[in-house]
This record gives sequence, C-alpha cells and structure tokens, in this order.
Amino acid sequence: MRRKILNTLLAVLLMLPLSASASSPARVSYLGPAGTYTEEAARFFFQNGETLIPLDTVDKAIAAVLNGEADYAVIPQENTLGGAVAAYVDALIGAREAFVVGEVVLPISQTLMGLPGAKLQDIRTVYSHTQGLTQSARWRTENLPDARAVEMGSTAAAASFVAQSGDKTIAAVAAPGAAQLYGLEVLAENVQLSSANKTRFYVLSKALINEPGLPRALFLITCTADWIDDILIDLHNAGLELVTLHDRPEGSRLGSYHYQVEVECADGITPEQIALACSWEGVRFAGCFRAAEKTN
Repeated sequence: MRRKILNTLLAVLLMLPLSASASSPARVSYLGPAGTYTEEAARFFFQNGETLIPLDTVDKAIAAVLNGEADYAVIPQENTLGGAVAAYVDALIGAREAFVVGEVVLPISQTLMGLPGAKLQDIRTVYSHTQGLTQSARWRTENLPDARAVEMGSTAAAASFVAQSGDKTIAAVAAPGAAQLYGLEVLAENVQLSSANKTRFYVLSKALINEPGLPRALFLITCTADWIDDILIDLHNAGLELVTLHDRPEGSRLGSYHYQVEVECADGITPEQIALACSWEGVRFAGCFRAAEKTN
C-alpha cells in the first residue's frame, strides 16, 4: 500500500508547477516599512531591480503573493537569540498555497537611535519589534534600567514613530540603516545580546522553483507528539538531515501540533525523498530551495 502511495505522490510532484527564476525582475512583498531587516534580506536575495513592496504585517505580505499582487514574499521566521516568531510560523503554516523557494540568513546588529540631540540618559521609553526588544533586553537592563519597552509591528516602524514624535525621551531599536533613512541619531551600536545574532528568512512563491538537486526542503506536518519522532527517523533514514524544527499547537486537542521541519541533503533532495516524506499522513511538502547567508 505504501509503495502505491509513494508512486502516486511521485507522479504528482513531477507535475507540480515551477516558479520563474529569482534572476528575473519581480514584485516582492515584505514586512515593512522601509528600513527593516526583512527589506535587507529581500535586497540581498533579489539583486536584479525587483520592485519591493513594503507591507505592515507578514500576513499581508503572504496574501499579496497568494492574490497575485506580488510574485514573491520575504518573511522572517526565527532568530538566534529570540527564537521562532510564533505569529510568523503560524502565517507560513496557514499559507497552504505558498511554497518556500529560498532562504536568507542575515546577521543582525541592533542599534539604539533617537532624535537629533537626544541623550542616552534622557531615554525613558524604547520602541521596537518584539525581537528587537528581546535581543536588546540585557543591554537595556544594564544601560537603561528605568526605560519602558513598547512593542511595535517592526523595527523600522519603531524608528519611523520616533522620528515623527518630536520626543527626545523616546528611542527605537532598529537596523543601523534606519537611522539615516528616518533622520535619527545613533545613541548606541550593537545593543543585541551577542555578535552571533542572526535571523532566518524564507522567500515564498505560489509555485516551486525551477531547479533540480536543491539541497534544502521544508515540510509542514500535523500530527500528535508521539508520531513526530517516527517521521523524523524516517526522514533521517532517507538521507534527509534536520536543519530546523518548530512546533505550534494544532488547536483541537492537547498533544497535537503543527510542525515546521526544514531538512537538507548535500547531494540534492530527490522527488523520491519528497514522496517518501509525504506518504505519512499529515505531511505537506512546502518547497525545495537553497539557503544564502549574508556575512557582512
């Protein structure tokens, strides 16, 4: 029975549509506004004059691809220090018609910025994305122990808010480039917990990438906790090594989860390996791709 299922899945995989190459100019939605790390990841991945479309939520960036307003979406998923962003993982799990066609790993250097003339000792409130606040928590405890932290939709949104506020007692934690973009003054550099701070971003499309032998794949799995180890062992035995694993509650009963599983195979992931994984009930193939890391 399983052999029949494998053969059927393999046939389906070979008929799936293929996306255009990332080298062609395209419309790219991303978590905005301008000046976010997601924009930096998009510019790093797409380098051929693509039109970048900033949107104020990850859900809207994905929706732009699904409804045809964008060809690709770039969304953050996890950070070295802050871990997975639950809402962004949920958004990808819910995007059943989207495939991952690329991955970017970006070094993150968080910067504290305020209005021109602002002094560090005068800062009473710090604005940033939840990841920016998490990554800068230790630095703020040591250097701004009395400052209140307020979450914003993105680091760039925090920088924009500070720029428009006229208030020298507030500051933003954001990407270094946001200071110049929004006319702010750098109050402190490298306020993250570690110089090893990195964020993983996925590039999404409505179709698979047109390239054989890609080394990474993403599977979205819905099952009870006692099944996931059997599935992972099966993937390992098929030559697929685990890269990342995130879980989110499935929502109908305790002990049932959505799992986001990224795997790799240095020799290239084959249709047979994909079909084997998808022969398990609850496993959904979400794309093959390459991972690119920015080093400076």
